Amino acid sequence: MDRVIRFDNVTKRYESDDRVVALDGVDLEIFRGERVALMGPSGSGKSTLLNLISGLDVPTSGTVFFEERPLDAMSDNELTLMRRKKIGLIFQTFNLLPTLTAVENVALPLRLDGFRHKKADARAVELLEKVGLGERLTHRPDELAGGERQRIAIARALVFEPSVLLADEPTGNLDSHTGSEIMALLDELHDEYGTTIVLVTHNRSAAAHCQRQIAMLDGRIVAADEVAS
Repeated sequence: MDRVIRFDNVTKRYESDDRVVALDGVDLEIFRGERVALMGPSGSGKSTLLNLISGLDVPTSGTVFFEERPLDAMSDNELTLMRRKKIGLIFQTFNLLPTLTAVENVALPLRLDGFRHKKADARAVELLEKVGLGERLTHRPDELAGGERQRIAIARALVFEPSVLLADEPTGNLDSHTGSEIMALLDELHDEYGTTIVLVTHNRSAAAHCQRQIAMLDGRIVAADEVAS
């Protein structure tokens, strides 16, 4: 299988009043097209692991590889381009700009990349229709329900058809029914695009959508179970 992410003995420490070890000697491989759930209590290192994959944070020791290239060998510009083109990010709090419409929120990364407004908007409309928001194109986030806002965030994460989608508690602020709809949507998008999905969640129902469940505790991987896809 084609390995897309690898952690080689990665440790991450944060210096504060006390020494905080967020990750402690983690070894991990994630293969192209996999759906992987990271589970564990708050403070177990799940979100830190996502931040290291995306290059938003750097390890204290060890090496993180993306598509077999060490992130610490990339320049700031290369890391920025990797995050923009190859990694899609979905957050629990949606991270939408409140003054922009659904189309404008989704089109923004394309516009920042130099796309003409007409082409960026057309791509945004295409993706919003794909995630079931064709009737909400001109609505701002405060005019939409939580599930609809998360669908906008998912559409935005897919604008460059990234090879990896990182989702940090994407159903955490949603009721159980809406959360199930979002996970079903991610299943559909995975089947269509073959995107590698790394999902941080406390929700066992959401984790059941993944092929692998990795349990973390105190910055370490303590179990990695195979589950039915």
